[in-house]
This record gives sequence, structure tokens and C-alpha cells, in this order.
Amino acid sequence: MAKINDKDLNDLSTWTMKELRKLKINAKNRISSLSVNPKSELSNSHILRGMEPGELNDLIVKIHRAEKVLANQ
Repeated sequence: MAKINDKDLNDLSTWTMKELRKLKINAKNRISSLSVNPKSELSNSHILRGMEPGELNDLIVKIHRAEKVLANQ
């Protein structure tokens, strides 16, 4: 499994396709979780801790862009 907790969310160009896929899945699952229980908390070490649904949607858009760049290399 790809390890993403120590990666930089501000620079997705350094991520592999596998890491991006895992981050995208985590972000989508987090959005679903927040829609059911808006007060749910993640552990302090989780990469998505403190992010709101709007921020997560923006992150998913950035992930799609980074995946396209990787696919064209």
C-alpha cells in the first residue's frame, strides 16, 4: 500500500500514480463520511485532518490534473 501521510499536499508533482489514486480515494471517502457525520474527526497524523468538503473537492481536482500530467510523461 502506498504511504501518503508524510507527503506534501502542496506539491502533487512528486507523487506517484498509486499515491495519487490512494489520496483521491481517501478524499472521496472523507467527503462521504463528513456528509453523514460532520463532526467526525481524523487522527492527528492523517493527511486530510482538518479539511472541509470544499477543500477536499478542490484537492480532488488537483489530483486529476496531476494524474493527467503523469499519464502524459
